[in-house]
Amino acid sequence: MTAAEIKEAVLEILSDIAPDEDLSNLKEDVSFREQLEMDSMDFLDIVMELRKRYRIQIPEEEYPALASMKSTVEYLEPRMTEVAKKQ
Repeated sequence: MTAAEIKEAVLEILSDIAPDEDLSNLKEDVSFREQLEMDSMDFLDIVMELRKRYRIQIPEEEYPALASMKSTVEYLEPRMTEVAKKQ
């Protein structure tokens, strides 16, 4: 997956988890929790949905890497490439 495809997938997940939020002005380098009305359970829902949709393992100690759009894309891009190679 490309960075743009990952970003689109994350936006789709965010819109499912926080349907009332306006994601059009989402800042890439600010944490999702600072920008959106999300609690820790919402954040876990994002992680679980990424794991379920893309069959990637995300160890709990690496969850902070998924805090913002920029860090999420940077974290997922190499992992999604590995997943694509295995298919």
